[in-house]
Amino acid sequence: MNLSTSPYLLKNTSVTWIMAQVCLALIPAIAVYVWLIGPAILMQLGIASLAALFAEAAMLRLQGKPLASLSDGSALVTAWLIALAFPPLAPWWLVLTATIFAIVVAKHLYGGLGQNPFNPAMIAFAIGIVSFPSLMSQWPNQALQMGWSEQFQVIFGLAPRLDALTAATPLDALKTALRLDEGQTSVHAVLTNQGIFGQFAGRGWEWITLAYLVGGLILWQRKIITWHVPLAFIAAMTLVSGALWLYNPAQFANPLFHLFSGGTMLGAFFVATDPVSGCTTPRGKLIFGAGIGLLAYIIRVFGGYPDGVAFAVLLLNLCVPVIDLLTQPAIFGMKDKS
Repeated sequence: MNLSTSPYLLKNTSVTWIMAQVCLALIPAIAVYVWLIGPAILMQLGIASLAALFAEAAMLRLQGKPLASLSDGSALVTAWLIALAFPPLAPWWLVLTATIFAIVVAKHLYGGLGQNPFNPAMIAFAIGIVSFPSLMSQWPNQALQMGWSEQFQVIFGLAPRLDALTAATPLDALKTALRLDEGQTSVHAVLTNQGIFGQFAGRGWEWITLAYLVGGLILWQRKIITWHVPLAFIAAMTLVSGALWLYNPAQFANPLFHLFSGGTMLGAFFVATDPVSGCTTPRGKLIFGAGIGLLAYIIRVFGGYPDGVAFAVLLLNLCVPVIDLLTQPAIFGMKDKS
């Protein structure tokens, strides 16, 4: 009997196949990114990918492990997430350094694939924004049209980094405007009077975020991820943002703005669903996702950083062992004492 065809067994999968599916699910967002922002993101993806593969190969060689492990695709997924989380016009050395740090320190110094307690891509983002807050805040100005050569020159330092090239993120622009006016202006006035904002979030970025949502739903439909973490993440952010919006709509943006701004959809479907650094039990995943959504909102609205997804993920990564311990289902055949 061929047990691989038994209805009692799951279909054969591999790490390589799963990582390939994740990369494919990111393609819609990358395509929209290139269409709206330009080819800079492709350069950053190339820089991050090469850096990740080099760092992965070096660490495997130092540990005496076969280089065949490079083919599992985990390093490439980390590289792509870093490139997509960083500003597309960030200096090449910033993306390179962050990617190497993620692979060497956040992944291999903890034991390699399957052993890292923290999400490597979010470690890279946190290190980048803490160490180089100015560079990590320089996002491309939507009104400025730049070709391949101009973006190439900016990324590789062949052209000066002019203020006209960049603008604040929609989240940062809204927070700054509300704080500077000290309650004298409203969210609606800021959203309608600044060209950085579009139909319901940041102009252009709302469609990139929508593409992340489409890619995430593809992962869920193909059963690469479960619904628990994304749904809990989005529900928590919707509930807290909706409650504060109803309480004071002049000072708090509506839930739609928060769902389609920053790293919400990228974090919900592609970062928080990491099977290594996230929770493993169904109830644990719900708590994990909800905690990230709540903390991300608190940090982006009341904290000092424009977005809080990376820090929220890392803080909940710390809680994973306790959450999994407290949400373990009863052993089969044993009575649940609770």
